[in-house]
Amino acid sequence: MFPINVKSLKGVTQDSRKVKEGYLFAALKGELVDGRDFIDDAIKRGAAVILSYEGTKIDGNISSILVENPRKMFAHIVSEFYQNQPDNIVAVTGTNGKSSVVHFVDQLWRSIGEQSAFIGTLSGSMTTPDPVSLHKILSHMSDDGVNSVAIEASSHGLAQYRIDGVNVDVAAFTNLTQDHLDYHGSMDDYLASKTRLFSDILEQDGVAVLNADIAQYQELVDICDRHILSYGENGADIKLRSVLAVGAFQHVEIEVMGNSYGINLPLVGKFQVMNALCALACVIATFPDKAGELVAALERLEPVPGRLQQVGGNAYVDYAHTPDALENVLNALRAHCLGKLICVFGCGGDRDAGKRELMGAVAGRLADIVIVTDDNPRSEKPSDIRKEILSGINKDTDIHEIASRREAIEFAVNLMDEEDILLVAGKGHEQGQVFDGFIEPFDDVFEVKKLLS
Repeated sequence: MFPINVKSLKGVTQDSRKVKEGYLFAALKGELVDGRDFIDDAIKRGAAVILSYEGTKIDGNISSILVENPRKMFAHIVSEFYQNQPDNIVAVTGTNGKSSVVHFVDQLWRSIGEQSAFIGTLSGSMTTPDPVSLHKILSHMSDDGVNSVAIEASSHGLAQYRIDGVNVDVAAFTNLTQDHLDYHGSMDDYLASKTRLFSDILEQDGVAVLNADIAQYQELVDICDRHILSYGENGADIKLRSVLAVGAFQHVEIEVMGNSYGINLPLVGKFQVMNALCALACVIATFPDKAGELVAALERLEPVPGRLQQVGGNAYVDYAHTPDALENVLNALRAHCLGKLICVFGCGGDRDAGKRELMGAVAGRLADIVIVTDDNPRSEKPSDIRKEILSGINKDTDIHEIASRREAIEFAVNLMDEEDILLVAGKGHEQGQVFDGFIEPFDDVFEVKKLLS
């Protein structure tokens, strides 16, 4: 499969600064830099092999692999180099819900005694790490006795072949709504990147877990062409019969593999019900004889940090940063709100600008009071981002524009009456506010708790 003996390599990297004697250096094009500019540096550091694109000019007497798709080749070489992976690997893609699903999958595995882990936004890495980091993590997990792992598969990670070479036994798709069009250009390209998980990566005898309630369901079925577990109101394998909000719980009636169950799910929002059912399907796919135990374990699920996290009284923090996610969260809280629903949010800079007006429209339609503030403006002018958001908000809405996120949260907390609910959306678990050239330490959860106390 490979034009070199991978076992003869001393190491693999796509960072020339990490090259040592006997390493393979992958000279890949990135969004900001071109790895081909560092080939000479890698050779000076002792690289034994250079992997890059067809037509790349390499000076000196050194082995090279020049192919049309070096990213994909590199991922498979890295996989061969590290070799060890846990026995059960679940990969989850979709616009919203990935972090919650992998977190719930890990909890459900642990409920039946599995040594498990998850990799993604909440595990301290980027959503989907680069191939070397990912395979190094998987190898170390396997060596440490971890038998099952759930991985977030982002559209960027799939488009850049980061997850290729991973032995994915179960692949799940949550939903598809607008996000990352600054990178993908169109919804068709965005979907195509995500469906690679099923067409190119999922093992031939693997299981596809699909949301039967989304518009793309049949298209995904056609792409998968293998064993499918479907979930949702239209699900054939895990069917959602009803949801009733009861305080901080939801009473959920479901049918799992033909058996009926009623459970009290300790989560808020129907979208979290869907995330829990997706996780349930993923774990049943790996342990089909444990279905009854796993359904019972749903009643013990713990909320995911920064995902509709109740941080005191009637205040919640959520990572929602797309129109669909914000709509789901506001609708979820509205079902529990006896007073006014207050929403603090912003939009990130240097990211999909098309969703700003849409998110403003969602907030204006579903919240009683909207406070537009900054959320990682990066290199853009913060006031311009806020202006785009405000352009989508119905002028009849009670609107406030407050640049400082800390002041915006303080203003919102001071507005709250006993029966009001506050949502601070967009950053969730994040620990910093990203401006042009610097990061200010900032934590929505901490700020809200401090003010409420």
